[in-house]
Amino acid sequence: MKKTRFTEAQIFSILKEFDAGKNILDVARENGVSKATIYNWKAKYGGLELNELKRIKELEDENRKLKHMYADLALDNKMLKDILGKKF
Repeated sequence: MKKTRFTEAQIFSILKEFDAGKNILDVARENGVSKATIYNWKAKYGGLELNELKRIKELEDENRKLKHMYADLALDNKMLKDILGKKF
């Protein structure tokens, strides 16, 4: 996955400048991003606060770990069923 140059805090500060009524071209030029990037960030982070975004990131990370744990357990279970299912 491509790593962004900006942290979530920086993105939120840029979006707050834009929401405060500053011209999109000025905000984009000052921060070295395109208008399209700001609009994409607005669509992605529009109604969120920084603490909500951090919580979502934590939940996604926890969900990823749980999926890995489940996959490992399911694989172990299948192996045990295969071993016990065979006739000696």
